[in-house]
Amino acid sequence: MAEEPELRWALGGDGVAWLTLNRPKAGNSIGAAQREEIIARLAAASGDARVRAIVLTGAGDRHFCTGADLSAPAAPPDDLPEGLPDRPAGSIARAISGGAQRLIAAVLDCEKPVIAAVNGTAAGIGCHLAYACDLVLAADTAKFIELFVRRGLVVDGGGAYLLARLVGPQRAKELIFFGDDLPAADAQRLGLVNRVVPADELAKTAAEWAARLATGPTVALGLGKRLVNRALDADRATAFGEEAMAVEVNMASEDGQEGLRAFLERRQPHFRGW
Repeated sequence: MAEEPELRWALGGDGVAWLTLNRPKAGNSIGAAQREEIIARLAAASGDARVRAIVLTGAGDRHFCTGADLSAPAAPPDDLPEGLPDRPAGSIARAISGGAQRLIAAVLDCEKPVIAAVNGTAAGIGCHLAYACDLVLAADTAKFIELFVRRGLVVDGGGAYLLARLVGPQRAKELIFFGDDLPAADAQRLGLVNRVVPADELAKTAAEWAARLATGPTVALGLGKRLVNRALDADRATAFGEEAMAVEVNMASEDGQEGLRAFLERRQPHFRGW
């Protein structure tokens, strides 16, 4: 019997792709190879007309993602200079920017809407992977843990960036400083989760939400995602300029024209995704 892949990608005929972290025995933690495949899948999805919405979830019912898998660091090259320290200056910063930060950026930059279906514990980078998604659904049994402080580590993987924008600086500091378990219902009250559902209804609800997105105007959704994600980083003139350009680009799309035709003809639009 073939071994199960550590990352499952399933694209249905409805345009919905399911991206499943498939290491339940390891808490669905993310290793380097798995991280690179996620990044590649999301980048490819941006330009794949067959993909119109993505659901990101974890295998099993205990863990969504418990963070980065640090158990198998990459072996160093054999021809390193004599006397080189184990951690040369700049090496850790490069590892973070080239690893966890690239992963979170891949979710934020994907041009298709991404739904997190948080089926269990999300810890460390697992929290940030969910928060980077466009919509977050959580099982009522799920919880979120900013685990870094418990290990004496500074928060990474875009956590401070995401949390400050989602819940404000004071709440972000509370979560980061204490690292307490945050039940799904409390995460929803803070604005980190869109909806909490019974665990046995999570996949069904995620499929329904994704199906709605997959029948929507994909170009407009992607442009809207970009505008919202950049809104807090830009001054008003820049934000308004980008908005105007987004409208210009969208009106050149087939779905943009279809929306206008349907309005004028007093019928429901049929969006094709381009």
